[in-house]
Amino acid sequence: MKDIHYEIERKYLIRRPAAAWLAAEAEGTEITQTYLLSAPGVTERVRRRGRDGVFTYTHTTKTKLSDLRRIEDEEEISEAEYRRLLERADPARTIIDKTRWCFRYRGQLFELDVFPFWQDRAFLEIEIADEEQEILLPPAIRVIREVTEDPRYTNAALSLAIPEETI
Repeated sequence: MKDIHYEIERKYLIRRPAAAWLAAEAEGTEITQTYLLSAPGVTERVRRRGRDGVFTYTHTTKTKLSDLRRIEDEEEISEAEYRRLLERADPARTIIDKTRWCFRYRGQLFELDVFPFWQDRAFLEIEIADEEQEILLPPAIRVIREVTEDPRYTNAALSLAIPEETI
């Protein structure tokens, strides 16, 4: 029987850091994410991730339990399987391209996603062990607000509509 993996994360809408800061403090990788047709309450996607022409492919299914907690089933797949699954792409959703910058601060691993459709903002995410865990944000990060519980700011929601609010 497969172990259940619970994903517990916090997400922040932040001011987009300078490219020089990202290059000095983090490691970047390119991600292309395509959402698939799936059952209600379930989000299913395939992802191509890498850089310099070297990619890995994953298939992920997430079932929402609460705003902070999801059951996540993720497996690495072959490029051929990735291409086969792309045939199930949800035609109502756009493909999400982003650069993910990973860095550590005070023992915590952060993922900072920069999207081509926003020049002034980005996402900062951290996966945590439990919902009450204290998060220490780097001082260089300028948080606009936490969006963990805002359904407009999931990658799946961005594939349907980009929030056009002034920050």
